[in-house]
Amino acid sequence: MHGKIYEFETLPRFSDLGGHVASNSSGYVPRGRAVPLVGIIRNPRSHRNKGHEAELAQCSNILTQTPRSRDALRESLGEFAERGIDYLVIDGGDGTVRDVLTCGADIFGETWPALIVLPKGKTNALAVDLGLPNRWSLSEALVAARNGGVVQRSPMRISSQRDGGSALGFFLGSGVFTKGTEAGQAAHRRGAFNSFAVGLTILWTILQVVFGRKGNPWRANTRMRLRDHLSGRELPHSGRGSPDERFMAIATTFKNFPLGVRPFGRRVPDGLKLAVLDSPVRWLLLMLPAILLGFFGRFMERAGATRVAATSVDFDLEGAFILDGEAFPPGHYLLEEGPQLTFVVP
Repeated sequence: MHGKIYEFETLPRFSDLGGHVASNSSGYVPRGRAVPLVGIIRNPRSHRNKGHEAELAQCSNILTQTPRSRDALRESLGEFAERGIDYLVIDGGDGTVRDVLTCGADIFGETWPALIVLPKGKTNALAVDLGLPNRWSLSEALVAARNGGVVQRSPMRISSQRDGGSALGFFLGSGVFTKGTEAGQAAHRRGAFNSFAVGLTILWTILQVVFGRKGNPWRANTRMRLRDHLSGRELPHSGRGSPDERFMAIATTFKNFPLGVRPFGRRVPDGLKLAVLDSPVRWLLLMLPAILLGFFGRFMERAGATRVAATSVDFDLEGAFILDGEAFPPGHYLLEEGPQLTFVVP
């Protein structure tokens, strides 16, 4: 957002709801106007917003806000809820989407307005999942909304089991993924964006892990425990390395991924999914391109690769994790599906 919204030392906490949202704490009710009322949260610091004016700001049915803090963002969303907006536009990248969903969780609860994402960030992975063009204008989005183009997606809810803070987002990574994100930021600084930056990051990570010598930090495991929340059972571990450590874990509710990769196979299950690698097995990392294209065999499971669909997962780790491009602190968390949201698509 405009300015710094998160210290990222803890997950944000807005109420005494214990990390969960009320069913509809704002009393938000969409009005269904003939001329829709559109509320825009705009991040002027997003990559493709810098130096550009807000779209359609002169229209009387367009309400544009550029909040400078977490509290200001919540206040803007509360005003939108009170006015019963028909569409909530998020004008920014994946991090802006995460911020808006997190700050609006206890305002809208389970009943959100239809969401329009204008992908203006550096990576825009959610836009890939939704099938949005790289340069989708607000005018084009409103035409698509009028024509009924929508899909449903549920973000993940990540709740701290220590202080009750929570966040909503779509893609979480830990272990070596955290180091890979730092490499991705370096790619951004050198002018690589979107799927091209993702590809460079994956290639650089493979090279570091496969050819790194003993003691290379890219080959280090992270203390990490993953348990099914309902049964209390540990997620499968191959026995390679310490049983309370993993090399990498990712969690997401995406169905489509940048570069057309298929880390969860060709038939991607709905809802929360996890992919885990127990240890940096060199030959398994060399097969990562095949895995990303959907290939997955039992011999890979024996080597420490796991992918599962889950309802809720207890996630306890000592290292930081990345949620939609930003780092959050170590801790004990609960991962589960958040509210079902409606997104406007072409």
